Amino acid sequence: MSSSVEAAARLVADLVAAGVRDVVLSPGSRSAPVAYVVAAAEREGRLRLHVRHDERSAAFLGLGIGRADPRHPAVVVTTSGSAVANLVPAAMEAHHGGVPLLLLTADRPVRLRGTWANQTSDSQNRLLQPLAYRVDVDPVTCEGTPWLGALEAAMGGAGRRPGPAHLNVCFDVPLQPEVGEPVSLPEAAPAERFVPDPVSSSERLELGPRTVVVAGDGAGAEAAELAARVGWPLLPEPTSGARFGSSRVPAYRLVLRDLADEVERVVVYGRPTLSRPVTSLLDDPRLQVVQVVRHVDDLGPGRAAVRTGRVEVDGTDDAAWLERWLTAGRAAEARAASAIDAWPQVTGLHVARAVAALAGRGDAFFVGSSNAVRDLDLVATDLPREALIVANRGLAGIDGAVSTAAGVAVASGRPTRAYLGDLTLLHDLNGLAVPGLERDRLRLQVVVANDDGGGIFATLEHARHPEAFERVFGTPTGADLASLCAGYGVPHRMVTVGDLPAALAHVPCGVSVVEVRTSRVSLGVLHAAF
Repeated sequence: MSSSVEAAARLVADLVAAGVRDVVLSPGSRSAPVAYVVAAAEREGRLRLHVRHDERSAAFLGLGIGRADPRHPAVVVTTSGSAVANLVPAAMEAHHGGVPLLLLTADRPVRLRGTWANQTSDSQNRLLQPLAYRVDVDPVTCEGTPWLGALEAAMGGAGRRPGPAHLNVCFDVPLQPEVGEPVSLPEAAPAERFVPDPVSSSERLELGPRTVVVAGDGAGAEAAELAARVGWPLLPEPTSGARFGSSRVPAYRLVLRDLADEVERVVVYGRPTLSRPVTSLLDDPRLQVVQVVRHVDDLGPGRAAVRTGRVEVDGTDDAAWLERWLTAGRAAEARAASAIDAWPQVTGLHVARAVAALAGRGDAFFVGSSNAVRDLDLVATDLPREALIVANRGLAGIDGAVSTAAGVAVASGRPTRAYLGDLTLLHDLNGLAVPGLERDRLRLQVVVANDDGGGIFATLEHARHPEAFERVFGTPTGADLASLCAGYGVPHRMVTVGDLPAALAHVPCGVSVVEVRTSRVSLGVLHAAF
């Protein structure tokens, strides 16, 4: 067996022993030593192998696995050259979203950098450096197991929060075993499973200041439990994991227009980036902001804040304060529902309401960026505590959504729905290109609200500039989603909003798409009516 293949076998065996369960591979020649090894490991039942021809989609698949199962991050393997650049969007999302992701890129030997060697860049080993922990290694000659250090860094070691780690591995020829030579993983001593240390500090808060709890993306149930126990209004984003309980304020972003000026203190969990009213609240210099963090380097609001690992409060606060928010929230929710019901066209809000009503306790749910997640935020009531509801809120881009949702389905093992807009689907069409051997591992149903363009901009100030709007913001494509799905061999159904409960009653095996035609005409007028 070649020394490169032997080194790859040792590297993969160590990662599997340390807890890696999933490898996502994009085919290439320089990464062939790893490809032969992970194929053998799959045959031996040592790991799950996922093959994707598009490196960008592969990286987002790995990102989705890390979101759903952060204790077992995926390893994404690519060849050298421009393949590595396609990892950047997912690496950026992982960095800002705190998602563990190990990116293994194959490279030429160091002696070939800065030469005419094909698909070789002297910047490959540094390409992800601003975002990712970096290891540049010759696996044949190196000492120790630096790849385990990269895995630990991805999971939140080396003095950093979880995020991307870049393992750049230099392989020399020959890159393949002899024909007929068996390839297998060597035995590896089980590595110590790394568990990040949470921030241990606590902050005791007194009752009295008029307080609200903001639960951003990934906040967790602790936010809802604190709000309910103390009696503080809870403002939870749909991907917070805290959208339930007696303190949840319906349509909270509408309520903030009237009650934000009365708030004196905000307790923040997670990453709240979804709505301008919440951002404005956190920017208000009058307020004390208490941020509950999991890692010492978690990003914050960009202003003075008390950072702590836990909030302690004795007793319950003034019940009248909470009741004012709940009363205002119920009124705002009813006002919005009436406006939506009376609107003459079907919009994403109608679709989001139907989809949210079908979220079950055992489901996983991925929500696309732009209007999809904002519509869900406005119309969803309680979301099941046991459901796994996630989105790419680190940078809130529309790229890689289908692949991220597939990763969530793979890692969680749950029937998974993705709720997206049409441009979000188009941006990651290659996420539908799942090899036939792998489709039975997935139960992913993609629900698309198709308003033929960028509906989000119709709700923003850009809609006041009709001379430029359609050309540079609305951007209709006229894409035939049914034909595109057929080209990928993916089942597609066109349904009405009224048909959605029946169409979504069951998430079938494989990947499927359910499309609802919607309108973005005068969408800003509808939102202004709330």
